[in-house]
Amino acid sequence: MSTATTHLKNKADSSAFYMADEHDHAGGESTMLGFWLYIMSDCLIFAVLFATYGVLGGNYAAGPSPKDLFELPLVAVNTSMLLLSSVTYGFAMLAAQRNRAGQTQLWLAITVLFGLCFVGIELFEFSHMIHEGATPMRSAFLSSFFTLVGTHGLHVSIGMIWIVTLMAQVGKYGLIPENRRRLMCLSMFWHFLDVIWIGVFTFVYLMGVLR
Repeated sequence: MSTATTHLKNKADSSAFYMADEHDHAGGESTMLGFWLYIMSDCLIFAVLFATYGVLGGNYAAGPSPKDLFELPLVAVNTSMLLLSSVTYGFAMLAAQRNRAGQTQLWLAITVLFGLCFVGIELFEFSHMIHEGATPMRSAFLSSFFTLVGTHGLHVSIGMIWIVTLMAQVGKYGLIPENRRRLMCLSMFWHFLDVIWIGVFTFVYLMGVLR
């Protein structure tokens, strides 16, 4: 093969690699932009739910009030479960940056365990309230409470399904760029749920008991 042919072949290979890298970079940027738009739309949903609770949260219809229903020690334990899950997810991201797929999967599994504890305690709280007659139909306060807290719990459940799916993908394909991008998107989603829950804990539980 002549020197000119070799030079042209190397140039073509370099151009193909550059184009593929540019395509992957552009695809990653569009994915992150799309996910930011989704997070913003979710912010609007929770803003509406918080506003609804703010309007209806004092309408007890001669039924139980937050002081009668909320057990702050249990809610504090539940809050710690979600906060710890964010810490373990952070460790998963650090392991992914070091290209340690096994450690990434381990920390993701621990994150799911904390998430399961959070949802389990929340379901226990709901069942206890319903057993006491505090159903969503009892008053506007309870309707808005179950809607707000239940929507957040549904998001956490979907997040856990997403984590398990990513664990399977990392196990099969490793920490390829696509999986790293998915881990980053899920990190944004999971920490977003943390922020929302801090708002719920403060606005619904603490202010409800101290009102």
